[in-house]
Formats: sequence, structure tokens, C-alpha cells
Amino acid sequence: MRITVKKTLVISIFFAVAALFMLYNTGPNLDYVIPKRAIRLATMVVVAFSIGYSAIIFQTITANRILTPSIMGYEAIFILFQTVLVFIYGDKTFQMVGNGANFFLSIALMMGYSLLMYFFLFKKGKKNIYFLLLIGLVLGTFLSTLSQFFQIIIDPNEFTVVEGFLFVSFNKMNTPLLTYASILLIGTAIFGYRYYKYLDVIALGRDHAISLGLNYNQLIQVYLLMISVLVSVSTALVGPITFIGILVTNLTYELFKTSKHKTLIPMCCLIAATFIIAAQILVEHLFNLSTTVSIIINFIGGIYFMYLVLKSTKKL
Repeated sequence: MRITVKKTLVISIFFAVAALFMLYNTGPNLDYVIPKRAIRLATMVVVAFSIGYSAIIFQTITANRILTPSIMGYEAIFILFQTVLVFIYGDKTFQMVGNGANFFLSIALMMGYSLLMYFFLFKKGKKNIYFLLLIGLVLGTFLSTLSQFFQIIIDPNEFTVVEGFLFVSFNKMNTPLLTYASILLIGTAIFGYRYYKYLDVIALGRDHAISLGLNYNQLIQVYLLMISVLVSVSTALVGPITFIGILVTNLTYELFKTSKHKTLIPMCCLIAATFIIAAQILVEHLFNLSTTVSIIINFIGGIYFMYLVLKSTKKL
């Protein structure tokens, strides 16, 4: 099947699933239901595009198709920040720190974390992306353990506030927050468009990229900063989703046998949006909100991850 036909098919499925989400079982109160669903749909699209975009970039610069940006500890930073806020302010957290301030502080922390990782571990170290990943994995584990420590000692009633950040929810979104996230996503996408061609070269490997004249270290810095913005947007909006990056990127690679990122990135974003919207439909209309989107996606993504690991093992 030609790539053009596959693109048309992916786009058609995305719009079909989006239309199903908007129109299924709306009832008589369309003036109330449609605007509410439109906000949730826009949130899912922003989150999915952020995840798909960042996952493709991350896997390209690491030359590994079973890694996602979560290995760097971005989500651990977010969870630790929310836990510390609740530890300090208790049930008055949202009175002391509003949703907008919380959103931007979370993004600033994750971007600052990314820059510190680059300057202190990559630029001054051996300039090895795998060394950076290793330190990121260790720090992420340390931060997660620290979060669990605070979660144990805080008041059990206040823990429910933290728990709201641990599971993905598209029902807690407000329009101003979605507007800020959309602006950040669009700005990053416009900025990153001119870097698509460099990703095509970096996919050949570090040595080949340098020999072809690319400023490899500077480009890695740019991509890490872009990844931190995209991951922070999705995580700060709805919470962490672990396995969806692995799922949608590898499905994109299977469908589109190309190394051109001008094809891979948009298609991966649309596939991610399709999966998230479909999962939300299942949560609302099949499971009656008895489960969450993250549980469904992590279940499917976890199985697919095991399949990828077993598949790669057989090749050795």
C-alpha cells in the first residue's frame, strides 16, 4: 500500500473516531454536551500531539525504538513537585497555587531539569547520549522514590489530591489552561518544523551526522529542550501516560516504512490522538468511568512493549 493511501486512511480513522466521540449518545442537551466534549477532544489532541512528537524525536536521537522521554525522569519531576506542594499546603494547595501557576511552574521545572541534564552531564561529560540516558534513569528512580516518601508521610485525606495527578483525566480541564498548552504546542511545532531535515540525518547515527556537517551537540540540546516542553505540556495537562509513546511510535514505523520525519511525526501524532480518543470513548460508554484512560493505554502498551522486547530478543 502506498504511503499516500496510508496517510489518507490514518487521517480518515482519526476524524471518524473524533466524530464518534463528539456525537455518540449526546442526548437532547446538545448546547451543553457538545461544548464540554469539544474541550475534552481538544485536550486529547493537544496531549496526543505532544506525546507523539516528543516520542519520535527522542527515539531518533537515542537510536532506540523502545525508549520514551519518561526514562529521563520528566514525569518523576512533575509528580514530585505536586507531592511537595500538597505536603506543604495540604488541602489548601489549589488556593495557594492556582491551576495556571501550577501549570507554568511544572513546565519551567521540567525545562530547567532538561537544561541542567544537558549542561552538567552531556556537554561537560563524554558527550554520549547513552550516558545522559543512564543518569536520567537513575535520577528518575531517585525522584520517584522521594515522591513515594512524601506520599507516605502526608495526611491520607490530602493524598487524594496527589492521587488526582497520578492518573490521566480529561475531565478536569479548563479552557484557559488548554489555551496556554495549545499555544506552547503550536509554537514548538512551528519552531521544530525546520529541524525535520536534521532528524533525518541524525537517524543515521552520531558519527555520520557529524561527518555530514551537522553541529550534533547543539542539535541535541535543541531537541532535548523541545522534548521537555512537549512532555511538560502533556504531563501538566492530564498527568503521566507511560506506554503510549512506545505504542504509537512503533505502529507508525510499521505502517510507514520511511525515515522521513515530515511523514513520521504528523502520522504518529494522529495515531496517538486516535488511540487516546478511542480509549476515552471506552472509559465513558463501555466502562462507565469505572477505570481511566491511562490504565487502558498502559495495559495495551505494556503488552505491545513485551512483544517488542521478545521480537528484538529473537533477532539476537
